[in-house]
Amino acid sequence: MYDVIVVGAGHAGCEAAMAAANMGLKTLLATGNLNMTASMPCNPSIGGPAKGVVVREIDALGGYMGKNADLCQIQTKMLNRSKGPAVWALRFQCDKLLYAREMLKHLKTVNNLDLVEAIVEDVLVEDGSVKGITLDNGENIYSKAVILTTGTYLDSRILRGHWTSKEGPDGQKTSKGISDALRRMGFTIQRLKTGTPARIKASTIDFSKVSVENGDETTWHFSHDKGYESLTGVKAPCYLAYTNQEIHDLIRANLDKSAMYGGVVEGIGPRYCPSIEDKVVRFSDKERHQIFYEPESLEIDQEYIQGFSTSMPVEVQDKMIRLLPGLKDCEVIRYAYAIEYDAIDPLELWPSLETKLVKNLFTAGQINGTSGYEEAAGQGLMAGINAGLKVQGKDPLILGRDEAYIGLMIDDLVTKGTKEPYRLLTSRSEFRLLLRHDNADLRLREKGYQVGLISDVQHERFLRKVRAIEDTKKFFLSHKIKQQIADPILESIGSMILSESTALASILKRPEVTYKHILEMLDKEGIALNVDYDSIDEVLEQVEISFKYDGYIRKSYEMAERMKSYEAMTIPSDINYDLVDNIALEAREKLKKVRPLTMGQASRISGVNPADISVLFVYVEKLRRM
Repeated sequence: MYDVIVVGAGHAGCEAAMAAANMGLKTLLATGNLNMTASMPCNPSIGGPAKGVVVREIDALGGYMGKNADLCQIQTKMLNRSKGPAVWALRFQCDKLLYAREMLKHLKTVNNLDLVEAIVEDVLVEDGSVKGITLDNGENIYSKAVILTTGTYLDSRILRGHWTSKEGPDGQKTSKGISDALRRMGFTIQRLKTGTPARIKASTIDFSKVSVENGDETTWHFSHDKGYESLTGVKAPCYLAYTNQEIHDLIRANLDKSAMYGGVVEGIGPRYCPSIEDKVVRFSDKERHQIFYEPESLEIDQEYIQGFSTSMPVEVQDKMIRLLPGLKDCEVIRYAYAIEYDAIDPLELWPSLETKLVKNLFTAGQINGTSGYEEAAGQGLMAGINAGLKVQGKDPLILGRDEAYIGLMIDDLVTKGTKEPYRLLTSRSEFRLLLRHDNADLRLREKGYQVGLISDVQHERFLRKVRAIEDTKKFFLSHKIKQQIADPILESIGSMILSESTALASILKRPEVTYKHILEMLDKEGIALNVDYDSIDEVLEQVEISFKYDGYIRKSYEMAERMKSYEAMTIPSDINYDLVDNIALEAREKLKKVRPLTMGQASRISGVNPADISVLFVYVEKLRRM
């Protein structure tokens, strides 16, 4: 008898299993092929806008994705560094073979965690509560909670043109049994689609025809903890290319052969990661589209053609590929394909990621309608935490929209739902100045400690950082620098000279002044800044951001506090929405399906407008007085 069973060892499943096991619960991770653990069937990268912040959040809470990415990176890049900190984002190219191997290696070291290689064919349910799973050999394994993290393997099929095959990514076996089980339980099943580009033999590419895209000289880290350095020490380049009109004309002439435009595809594809034929049709005014050639692993002679996914038949794909710069005489290792698969309606989930229809059954990742490794891992971590807390008889951990991109994503899913693969974007957040790359640990590490995923050693180091930031801010507010020391440095960067001795905090508020200029001033004054933390740059970065963006940050916190007042207004679980007069029919049906826990959640449900919320608020207040 297990406390928690996790089905699927993709990015969601790995985080879910480790979270539950590290909370001290007896956990089983069941997957069809252990060699595909944490596989990257699509892009060989981790991070990017919003997604990179999620990886930092996972690490802050005690998850492992960021640490594994640090170990397996072959290129690191901080995106949007020239813009404000609200949109900074790390993106790593990872060695996909090393990444999967290292993740499996780590899983095998986790206490309380068993691994089994088997296909799960059924979910055991009794009296509305999950009881365990059934393997394809007929064996039943029992548990107190089950987490489904099945990715794109639910009744999946591969499509190229009008050719289809019942299989999962990379030719792996698909599972229909879990889809059938979910239907029997009453879940709404929707069909979604994604795709992956061709893989090209790197030694057959003429790289002189494309532009080199190197990573940053700085080696960045996702993890807040020390000791996770690149295992390869390699900084591999990517390459930038563009499509052309000849490719576009070829695509238009063969649209009827595409699985998507030829009527073969049933599922809905991702709006923010379209196939190349979709780009050509939807953006017909564009003369070209960006394409990147990215290394998949240092162990194989293979490049990933980012931005060139397609469901065209092989013979058309081959012509398309050879029209790209440098690929005229290339060797194609694997042609692109689309994949469609089953997913549930995320409106059938509570914010804890427990399902509303079956108690103690949790879901995470692409089964919930999301796309991306990072979105999956974030959900997996939260499902693992909340399944563990449920087994322990504790309240769930629910992250607010102002606390984490993970919280924003889950709130979007359970209040708004999705009819296409959901992708995290910075534009989805009302609080993106609060949800930054640099402050993930300040927002979430304490929560990770409270649920048991952050050790005492990690926690004490975190508290030292918090104290160091506060002490340094106080020093910057109180210490005044003399004109004759500051002015030469300010003049050198085109900043206005001082009229009198001025507090360091006031100087640092200037856009052109950085903390490094402040250190230079202090050095000339003969003062060594005393920071009780092992990374003075991390501390000073926080101090600089807090002073530079103080007004904006305070406004964001004020807005968050107003939102929290709505979140604090709970809605009775047994409310009968049919008795609420003067609410639009669409709003009534949405409220009945979603069953929001708070007025805040109710206000974010699609189809529920402010007038409906006002009526509901009055009705709920009336119930309280009765």
